[in-house]
Amino acid sequence: MATHIDIIQKLNVYPRSQNQDQKKLITLSHLDRQCPLLMYLVFFYKKTTTRDFDSVFSDLKLGLEETLSVWYTAAGRLGLDGGGCKLNLRCNGGGAVMVEAVATGVKLSELGDLTQYNEFSETLVYKPSFDGDFSAMPLVVGQVTRFACGGYAVGIGTSHSLFDGISAYEFLHAWAFNSHNHDKFNGKIINEKDNHVVIKPVHDRGNLLVNGDSNRSLGVTKAAAIYHLYQLIKQAMMTHQGQDHSFGLADSSFVIKTFDLSGEALETMMKKSPEGFLCSSFEFLAAQLWKARTRALGLRRDAMVCLQFAVDIRKRTVPPLPEGYSGNAYVLASVASTAGELLEELTLESIVNKIREAKKSIDQDYINAYMEALGSGEQRNDGNLPPIKELTLISDWSKMPFHNVGFGNGGEPADYVAPLCPPVPQVAYFMKNPKDARGVVVRIGLNPQDVSDFSNHFLGY
Repeated sequence: MATHIDIIQKLNVYPRSQNQDQKKLITLSHLDRQCPLLMYLVFFYKKTTTRDFDSVFSDLKLGLEETLSVWYTAAGRLGLDGGGCKLNLRCNGGGAVMVEAVATGVKLSELGDLTQYNEFSETLVYKPSFDGDFSAMPLVVGQVTRFACGGYAVGIGTSHSLFDGISAYEFLHAWAFNSHNHDKFNGKIINEKDNHVVIKPVHDRGNLLVNGDSNRSLGVTKAAAIYHLYQLIKQAMMTHQGQDHSFGLADSSFVIKTFDLSGEALETMMKKSPEGFLCSSFEFLAAQLWKARTRALGLRRDAMVCLQFAVDIRKRTVPPLPEGYSGNAYVLASVASTAGELLEELTLESIVNKIREAKKSIDQDYINAYMEALGSGEQRNDGNLPPIKELTLISDWSKMPFHNVGFGNGGEPADYVAPLCPPVPQVAYFMKNPKDARGVVVRIGLNPQDVSDFSNHFLGY
């Protein structure tokens, strides 16, 4: 199999039409500034039937031009404020980047099981060089790669300062829709392929901006996720006194493992729960994954361990964020325990109840305290959390079926969508199973020596 991709052309893509709104500076929220890096997805399509490959690339380019006219923030650039420490978004029409490529002599079937992470997929996205100058970094990049079998891949990178998972999903749907319907839209349009509503975005950060004392927490509420993180850092530093602060995860050779759970398999696992106890698939999998990962790591009994998961706050702010809000709108909820208590004392029901309580605690006071904590001190601007093995992180994408994004022939959905290795590889992602509406795909980064134990404990519930 080829070890490299041949680039046919690289183009800058600009909004098809512009207006005064596209020339302004958008102040980012503290949530937007957490990870100003590109996040990548690769969409796989096994064959072209109604059009040739050249039209695939040209249609996606035209669709992106149209989409950038409405999602004009995606054509902008990040820039530091006058103090040189806080990132904001300059809507300067700098454009996105699209690349046309070919994997000569390579068939999609040679990549094996597309549900499993494959390092070759990293070559299916365009990764612009970055020397620390955010003003030169495009916020959206796309690469269309043709395979010898007639299939192709669409690899897309979007800045996490621009979108969270929900807004990235909406942007990609709009791009796919415009690639097959090149006329402008206003308001809502139904994509008939999957009945998805294409919503006009709202880019201003509004009441997620911290202004003086108006959003400041009165100290009544602590953001548990931040408080627990500080405790974990303190614990790691005390454990590793006199050593470098690797915090136990210095090994960069993470193995990305994917667990393809059908609805039937998930139902079988959940039937082993106590009789009469009902919980969602997310609650069950989150509890099971936390226990399995903690057990596989072999932590000491008195070690503090923590489960944190992203919670959408669009309807939890006061007032709620407007429909189509395009920025980051999530905070982390947090559950803490000791390893001994988690593995020896807490039942599935008690862990699920703690998860529910943590999620219920996300109100406006929590959001204020969370963003105040993010905004205090120096911004890291590198997308990295301290690599603390006692921290289990989950991002739930199961309500965002990315495989339905219709970059395929006539808007057809993808055969499979694969997220690439994220900046924090140990994050676990729960994704919709493209082959089973009731199923879930779980992807997580693990140290090689922990893979077997984790798999046995996670699947052997």
